[in-house]
Amino acid sequence: MKRAWRIVWNKYVLTAGAFAVWLVFLDSNSYLIQRELDAELTELDAGITFYEHEISWQVRRLQDVEKNPELLERFARETYWMHRPGEEVVLVESAKNPE
Repeated sequence: MKRAWRIVWNKYVLTAGAFAVWLVFLDSNSYLIQRELDAELTELDAGITFYEHEISWQVRRLQDVEKNPELLERFARETYWMHRPGEEVVLVESAKNPE
């Protein structure tokens, strides 16, 4: 038992332990901060994937609208409420749930 205490209280073991505690908890590049940064990086990568998907979808939609004049007219009517001369635009709101 005395031998085990002598090993634990050895100056090299204590220094190594203090160094490990410093690296894990106290340093500006500690393990805990690195874990938070990795989680943030994962979240940002998910955002990049989402926006790349959205961009590709919008590019396909733009190409479809450029190729088909009927889709262009439909897009203009739905988005910007455009109409031909003499036509009336009627906006219909959906019924809301009474709560």
